[in-house]
Amino acid sequence: MAEDSPFIVDADWLEKRLGTPGLTIIDASWYLPAQKRDARAEYDDAHIPGARFLDQDAVSDPDSKLPHTLASPQYFAQYVGSMGVSADDTIVIYDGPGYFSAPRAWWMFRVMGVFQVYILNGGFDHWKAEGRPVTAEQTRIAPCVFYADFDASRVVSLDEMRRIVGRGESQIADARSPGRFAGIDPEPRPGIRSGHMPGARNVPIAALAENGELLPKDRLRKVIEEAGIDLTKPVVTSCGSGITAAAITLALETLGHTDNRLYDGSWTEWGGLSDTPVATGKE
Repeated sequence: MAEDSPFIVDADWLEKRLGTPGLTIIDASWYLPAQKRDARAEYDDAHIPGARFLDQDAVSDPDSKLPHTLASPQYFAQYVGSMGVSADDTIVIYDGPGYFSAPRAWWMFRVMGVFQVYILNGGFDHWKAEGRPVTAEQTRIAPCVFYADFDASRVVSLDEMRRIVGRGESQIADARSPGRFAGIDPEPRPGIRSGHMPGARNVPIAALAENGELLPKDRLRKVIEEAGIDLTKPVVTSCGSGITAAAITLALETLGHTDNRLYDGSWTEWGGLSDTPVATGKE
């Protein structure tokens, strides 16, 4: 599946290239509390040979009160440079289930100017199930200088989001579950109101993949269009804290839609304020 996405590589492709100079493999797993999985502990127990672990919390802006805020180019460069990641590398990113948190890391690298960056289809869970090589050995890392070329235009701020919602300037695609989007299920973070931004459309991350693999283009297009998104017009992606919004971004880019941006504060920021408009229901 998803062989027609320019941003996805399969396990055969990666296994054949293990140990190749210039290839960097990153485990970017991150889980919601309800998933009851410890990403770092799982990495320490077993990972693809040569992979290094990217902590989605640690790579975030340390000065932000919100979770997973995109770090400054300087902070990001320092963090991934200490991991031994160069902007000239071919980077392959994976997570456990295959299509959950890896797109966020993919998006961050692209925003920082790296375009030779891909996601492993099926993730590490599939990799292990197929009996492919794994190790518990610590990956040897030689720190390097990472040169970031930050594209701020791909990131939407709170002030911009207020204007977009108020004027209906852009379509909004929300990756949260239907229950959270409709305001039926409570938010996992305390103090956050339930519901969604007026005018937003629900494109649940679970609808974009099957068995950890990105859907083929025809099915992907159908899911997004049936959610009410017009692929000829601009889109802002959003979710709970900025992680899974990037999965919609990757789906859009796979379909050739490039006029998209990500609202980094996402629902944690919007729903955590008292003066932002909130809608409930399916639309």
